[in-house]
Amino acid sequence: MENRNLDKLRPIIGLIIFSVIISILNPRFLTMGNLLNVFRQTSINAIIAAGMTFVILSAGIDLSVGSILGFSGAVGAKMLASGYNIWLSLLAAIVIGAVAGIVNGIIITKGKVQPFIATLAIMILLRGATMVFTSGRPIPVSGEHISGVFRWIGTGVVLGIPVPIAIMIIVFIVCYYILNHTQYGRHLYAVGGNEEASLLSGVNTAKIKILAYTASGILAAIAGIIVTSRLSSAQPTSGEGYELDAIAAVVLGGTSLVGGQGTIIGTIIGALIIGILNNALNLMDVQSYYQMIAKAIVIIVAVLLDKKEKTK
Repeated sequence: MENRNLDKLRPIIGLIIFSVIISILNPRFLTMGNLLNVFRQTSINAIIAAGMTFVILSAGIDLSVGSILGFSGAVGAKMLASGYNIWLSLLAAIVIGAVAGIVNGIIITKGKVQPFIATLAIMILLRGATMVFTSGRPIPVSGEHISGVFRWIGTGVVLGIPVPIAIMIIVFIVCYYILNHTQYGRHLYAVGGNEEASLLSGVNTAKIKILAYTASGILAAIAGIIVTSRLSSAQPTSGEGYELDAIAAVVLGGTSLVGGQGTIIGTIIGALIIGILNNALNLMDVQSYYQMIAKAIVIIVAVLLDKKEKTK
């Protein structure tokens, strides 16, 4: 029991120690403006990582979230630029994310394809579709009738909290409730822990997995809307590499890559660790190339620690 409690506390302990070290190395880190900036920048990855948590808990992986973000953002931006109603445009973007997630889930459960291969294929497909759809050029979103409301999603403030952070908080509250207080959440943990036993117990394992990938797709699309809103345009390369940061956040948060073990609270802590790492390296003027190396080392250490715990 003590080891289990320690496992749950490890992400928050790591976050505290990491934050203390960074604050000593650079006093600017603890300023209110910088901390708010960290949360704002972390919100995108955290939202995607929340959906990734569902997938990894099911013993899967989703490499397509970055491409879903890019394609859904591009479609939403194109519809807005073409004069469609803003709410219809946003709904279309979210539906695209949901459909992509459903397709991932069906290929994996009905086609018996490994999650890595299935989502890799969808990642490549949607990345190509985005380049075709945008003709390789940004799609600007402008106009008095849409710019105000749409820009508010990415840059606005509600009750003193930046909207992206508010959306992140809502997403995590909903995900926490689903995972901890619903039958679906219990079944998701069961499927990830032992799919065969869950199937014999009468759990519709295919449905559980499809819903997990659907949630991942929807949250990736929501992240795409926020990114597009913040930039006031949809970039053809938007979302590239986001899947890696999301997976890193989930793993750093203590969720096991073999499924069945992890928490949504751990995921947000993991996302904050990634965000703080990026912010700290920027404050210290570390070149982007070295930032990639540092992030890779952190991920490797986290995975090795996770593997060590599972072999005890």
